[in-house]
Amino acid sequence: MPAKKKTPTLPDIDSETLLSSSLTTTTPVVPDFPIVGIGASAGGLEAIELFLHNVPEKNGMAFVIVLHLDPNHKGMMAELLQRSTSMRVVQIHDRQKVEPNTVYVIPPNADVSLLRGTLHLLEPVEKHGLRLPIDFFFRSLADDRQERSIGVILSGMGSDGMLGLRAIKEKAGLALVQLPSSAKFDSMPLSAINSGLSDITDTPEHLPGKILDYLRYTPLLDKQQHIEKGASQSALEKVVILLRAQTGNDFTLYKKTTLYRRIERRMGIHQIDTIAAYVRLLQENPQEVDLLFRELLIGVTSFFRDSEVWKRLRTEVLPALLSQRSQNQALRAWVAGCSTGEEAYSLAIIFKEALEELRLPVLPQNMKLQIFATDLDGQAIEKARAGIFPANIAADVSEERLRRFFVPLEDGKGFQIAKSIREMIIFAPQNIIMDPPFTKLDLLTCRNLLIYLSPELQKKLLPLFHYSLNPGGFLLLGSAETIGNFTNLFTPLDEKARLYQKNKISRSDVPVEFPSKYISSRITEQLQKPMDTADNLKALTDNLLLQNYAPAAVLTNDQGDILYISGRTGKYLEPAAGKVNWNIFAMARDGLGYELTTAFHKVVREKTTHTLSKITVGTNGGAQTINVTVQYIQEPETMRGLVLVVFMDVPQEPLLAASTKPTRFTSSAKNRVMELERELERARAEVQSIREEMQTSQEELRSTNEELQSTNEELQSTNEELTTSKEEMQSMNEELQTVNQELQAKVDELSHISNDIKNLLDSTDIATLFLDSSMRVRRFNSRIGKMTKLIVGDVGRPITDIASELLYAELIDDAHTVLETLVSIEKQIHLSGEQWFAVRVLPYRTLGNMIDGVVITFTDITVSKTLEAELRATEARLRGMLGESGAPAE
Repeated sequence: MPAKKKTPTLPDIDSETLLSSSLTTTTPVVPDFPIVGIGASAGGLEAIELFLHNVPEKNGMAFVIVLHLDPNHKGMMAELLQRSTSMRVVQIHDRQKVEPNTVYVIPPNADVSLLRGTLHLLEPVEKHGLRLPIDFFFRSLADDRQERSIGVILSGMGSDGMLGLRAIKEKAGLALVQLPSSAKFDSMPLSAINSGLSDITDTPEHLPGKILDYLRYTPLLDKQQHIEKGASQSALEKVVILLRAQTGNDFTLYKKTTLYRRIERRMGIHQIDTIAAYVRLLQENPQEVDLLFRELLIGVTSFFRDSEVWKRLRTEVLPALLSQRSQNQALRAWVAGCSTGEEAYSLAIIFKEALEELRLPVLPQNMKLQIFATDLDGQAIEKARAGIFPANIAADVSEERLRRFFVPLEDGKGFQIAKSIREMIIFAPQNIIMDPPFTKLDLLTCRNLLIYLSPELQKKLLPLFHYSLNPGGFLLLGSAETIGNFTNLFTPLDEKARLYQKNKISRSDVPVEFPSKYISSRITEQLQKPMDTADNLKALTDNLLLQNYAPAAVLTNDQGDILYISGRTGKYLEPAAGKVNWNIFAMARDGLGYELTTAFHKVVREKTTHTLSKITVGTNGGAQTINVTVQYIQEPETMRGLVLVVFMDVPQEPLLAASTKPTRFTSSAKNRVMELERELERARAEVQSIREEMQTSQEELRSTNEELQSTNEELQSTNEELTTSKEEMQSMNEELQTVNQELQAKVDELSHISNDIKNLLDSTDIATLFLDSSMRVRRFNSRIGKMTKLIVGDVGRPITDIASELLYAELIDDAHTVLETLVSIEKQIHLSGEQWFAVRVLPYRTLGNMIDGVVITFTDITVSKTLEAELRATEARLRGMLGESGAPAE
C-alpha cells in the first residue's frame, strides 16, 4: 500500500484566490484501497462478529457496517464489535476520511454516503417505517469506488441491500452473501441470491478469506493496449467463440474493455491468473459459460432512473405526441434492452399520468400506448412479464405511484405491477444486433446499452433507430451515450437528458444496414430466382378465382373492428358519415345492421357459426337479397377469437310477364298484408322494449360496477394502510432485534464482570457488606453471610433488623458519620471468646462520583491479636525478671 502523502504548505495568499484555486485545480486524493460495505439487520450482530473475528488486523481494507438501528437508542455497536477484532472500530461522524484497517459503524438515526473516500452523514427522510440505509450506502459505494467496491449482505429481514448490490455489480464490483442456512433471519440473503446478484455465497467466518483471495489477483487490465497483445487477444477471441457456441450470441462487437473486465472479474472469483486458464475452465464447465453470459448482459436498471428525464418525457414529449394523434390511433414505443422491465413500466406509468394531465372531459378509450420491450436475456424477460418487484422499490417509486399502479403481495414482501399497466407492454426476447427492429415508432428508448457496444456497432444501430421512428419521433439514450456524428439524423432537444428528435430526411440518404435476420432466407431465394411456370400458373389461377368467383368477406375481431377485407364488399358495407370508423356494425347498409349485430354477438357468445338467409339490403336506389354467414374461428391457433363474415348474393326469382292492366289485390290479401304490418309493428315494439330493458339493465350493472369499484378502492386503501403498518412494525421489529442484541451483549458482559467480582471478593476472605443510604442491605459476600447468617432474602432489609454480634452497636452511627464526612472509619472489635475483627467503613462511590451508601469490611485479626497478647505477656515477664535481678531496665 502506498505511503501517505504529506500535505504541502501553501504560500500566503488571500482567501478568495485559495477558494478559486481549490475549485478549479485542486482534486482531492481518492484512496485506492478496497472499501467493503457490510449490510445486516435482525440477527446481524452475531454474523458481523464472526466476520470481523476472521479478518486479519493488517488487511489493507476499510469496512463500513450499515445496520437497521433504533433512531432513539444510543449506539453501542462500535463498543460491542471492538471485542471481536483487533482493528480499530469507530462510530462514523460527518465528513470522516476513510482509512484502511479500520471498521466504521453507522450511528443511529442517520444514512451514510461515500464521496471521494469520505463518509458523509445525512438525516433520513423517514424516521420510522420502511427505510433502506443499506441500499443507500451501497449505491454511493458503487459510484465512488467503481470496480473496487465490495458489498456483503448478512442476516436480516426484508430485502434491503438488493438494489445496492445491483449497482455494485453494474460497476464490476464484488457481491458476497451469507449462506441463508447460517443466518438467523434469511430474508435479506435470499432476496440477493434469488435476484442472481451473488458472486460468492458462504458462511460469515469464511467470507473474509474469499475477499482476500479475490483481491490477491490484481487486475490484469490497466490500459486498453494490454488487450491487443497477441496471447491475450487470442484467448479473448476463444472466449467469444465459446459464448457464441453455447448461447448463440456473438460478442465480437462488444466493447473490448468491458468484455475483458467482466472476464477479469470471473477470473478473480475463481482465483485464476491467466485468461488462457480461464478458457480451459469454460471448456470444462458449461455452467461458467452461462454465468459469464449473465455477467456480460449487465441487467441493471431501476424505476424512474434519472428522474428529471422521466419528468421531461411526461410533461413535454408525451403530451406533444398525444396532441398529434387521433383518439383511435395508438402510440407505439420500443424499449430496447429492457432487462427486468422497470424502465418499460416507468414509461407506461408516466403515459397514464400524462394522459390524465390533458384534462379531457372524457378520456378516450382507444388513446393508448403500445410498448414493445425487448432484451437478450430470456430470464430477465420472464421476470419482467411477471411484474413482481421487492418492497425496496419504494426508494425509487413515490407513495402515490405505489398506491395507484402497484398491488402489494399477500406475503407483504413486495409489489406487483397493476394489470392495466402490464397490459400496455409486450415483452419479448430479442437480439438487437441480429433480429429485425420494430418500426413506425413514436418513441424509442435505448438507455445504457450503446456504451457497452463497439463504435462500429453503434454506427450501424443509430441509422436503424432513425429508420424505425415515425417522422418527428423521439429517441432517448442513456446519460453516457450520444448520437455521435449522426447530427443529420437527429436534432438534440436536451443534451443533458440525451433526448433527440428524428429529422426529416430522405431514406435514400440514410445508410441503413439491416440485421441479417431481417429478410428470411426463403424470401431471399424467391427474389433471387424466377418463379417456376407451374407455381406461377397456380398463383395466377388462385388470384383469378378470388377476384371473380369467391364471395366477399371481412375478418373482424370480437368487437366487430374490421381487420381484413376480401373481395368487393361495397354492396353490403359503406363508410359511415362523420369520423372514420372501421367497425362492421357502423358500416352495415340499411336492412343488414340489426340482423348482423344479433347474429354476430350470438356467434361470439356461443363460439359457433350462424347463417342469415334472404336478408333484404338496401343499395344505391334499390334493394338486393343476400345470405350472410358469420363464423367464429377456432383454427388455426393464430386466428383464434376472430370472426369471419361472408356475404353471398341470392339470385332473384324470374318475374311473371307484366299485365297490361294493373293487378288488383283481393280483400283477403289486403287483410293479410295489414296483419303482417301489425305483427311487424308489434315485433318492432317488442324489440324496442327489449332494447330499453337492456339499456336499463346496463345502467344498473354500470351503477353496480361503480359501487363495487368504490368498495374495491376502499378495500385497497385499507389494505395499503395495513401494509404500511406492517412495514412500520417490521422496521420497528428489526430495530428492536438490534437493540435486544446489543442489550444481550451488555448483559453477558455484566454477567462476566459480576462473576469476576464475586470470585474476587470470595478469594480475599474478607467479609464485605454493602449498605445503601437508608442503611438497607444491598449486597454481601459469602464470608459475611456465614458469619452473620445473612441470606439472599435479607437484601433490602434494614441492617438494624439483623441480629449479630459482628454488627456492633455503634456500626450505624459510624456509617452515618462516614456518609456525612466522606471520611473512612477504622476500628477493632472484640467478640465473645477470643475473636477480633478490624472494621473499615468507607463511602460507596458510583462511576459518576456520587455517594450512594457505604461499604463495610470485616477482617479477622484474631491471630495477630493473639500474637500481640503473647508478645505483651512475654514482655511483661521479661520486665519482671529484670526487676527481680536488680538489673537496670534499658
